[in-house]
Amino acid sequence: MNRKLIVRVIGAILLIEAAAMLPALLATLVYRDGDTLALELSALITACAGAGMWFIPKTESNTHLRLREGFLIVAVGWLAMSLFGTLPYLFSGSLPRFEDALFECVSGFTTTGASVVTAFDGFPRGVMLWRVTTHWIGGMGVLVLTLALLPKLTGRTSHLVLAESPGPSLSKLVPKTGQTAKILYRIYILLTVLEFVALLLCGLSPYDAAVHTLATAGTGGFDNYSNSVAHYSTIPGFNPVPVEVVITVFMLLFGVNFAVYYKALIGDHFKAFTKDEECRWYLSIAGGFILLLTLFNLSHYHDFWISLRYSSFELASTMSTTGFVLADYTHWPVASQLLIIVAMFIGSCAGSTAGGIKVIRINMLFKSMRRSVRSAAQPKKVEVIRLDGRAVEESMLTQISLFAAMYVTLVLLGSFLMSLDGRFDVLTNITASLTCVSNVGPGFGAVGPSGNFAGYGVIGKVVGSFLMLSGRLELLPMFLLFTRAAWRRH
Repeated sequence: MNRKLIVRVIGAILLIEAAAMLPALLATLVYRDGDTLALELSALITACAGAGMWFIPKTESNTHLRLREGFLIVAVGWLAMSLFGTLPYLFSGSLPRFEDALFECVSGFTTTGASVVTAFDGFPRGVMLWRVTTHWIGGMGVLVLTLALLPKLTGRTSHLVLAESPGPSLSKLVPKTGQTAKILYRIYILLTVLEFVALLLCGLSPYDAAVHTLATAGTGGFDNYSNSVAHYSTIPGFNPVPVEVVITVFMLLFGVNFAVYYKALIGDHFKAFTKDEECRWYLSIAGGFILLLTLFNLSHYHDFWISLRYSSFELASTMSTTGFVLADYTHWPVASQLLIIVAMFIGSCAGSTAGGIKVIRINMLFKSMRRSVRSAAQPKKVEVIRLDGRAVEESMLTQISLFAAMYVTLVLLGSFLMSLDGRFDVLTNITASLTCVSNVGPGFGAVGPSGNFAGYGVIGKVVGSFLMLSGRLELLPMFLLFTRAAWRRH
């Protein structure tokens, strides 16, 4: 094992994390909420730790990266980033208990949006900005950002992106992985700027627009108001509908594979969205679910347009795994609640900032099941499963089936471990585990849209943190930490 290389890459991650604290530090100088020293110390300690790791003497072999080391760097790097990310919460006193700070930080970086904060009154705005900045960093991936800034950090950089990127395979837009990372982040920044400007035009303050843009871009859902986006409906004389429409549209946009945007920009234009099979499935599922929810919820809202308004927002929020709240869907009809749970499982596209099993895997699982049914009637017929007109290898189909099985197993195991706290009912524990693994945010019961995870004890919060990291990193990197083979020198 190339331990020097692993330490150097983690050092680079921590240096980038320290730099990412600077916007929040600038916000403290503007708003003077008393959290300046906390962010200064946090950035300084993180930078010193990162520099100490980064400046390890080089050797000739410390640029060669193997797949196992790539997975270890991703898992250990995200753990280190989460631990140092707790410092602003701890030093400012916003979340003085370590398990609370860890849960909040992991939830931010994994873009889950589950929270233990019960009241935002007096919450420092600098720390709040750091809270949503973690969404933006984690959305595209910190290793992708590291490779965009330091493309010559290691050899075989595709192992890092493969281990961190959401989806069953890595789509390289150009031959060099570092250049691919730069392209992804340019698209990411462009969409972020577009939403920020749109929210400003809707009447939000620059601070509120920044908070909601960063949370939407990372599909995280952290908000600076306890009632989330529903807060704008309570402001006298303010029309919240344009804000809701903008956020709904961008939640769905950030759920699309960024490779599709690249194809659209280089010449395919709108055909790129119709030619990509996963994108078609994603938009069809989202549109179908919105229509069904709107019809099911007519008995609750008694008006088609009001039902469409709330149904489309909550479906976009759930399927993109953002977690913003406009309505409490636990009061909707049972059929609507079941659709919300299904949307939590499905998630959005591979190569996006969203979580869930991913639409491409659902597509492949559906085609595999359909082939199995057909083979029962025609056992001698050989049917090849295709995606975008190309044959899918059987090994890939096997991996997808195993991933789905591991995903469901982790949700059930996580719900059992979280139940050891002995504080909540079965529905709360199951959906708490599901929303952590799928990186959605709100669940049902005590962790529903009007609740949060503050009621869990140390066991529940630590288990929830592990589930969020496992879900964001697509299971394998975190599972690898518990194997002997991962830590052997040779």
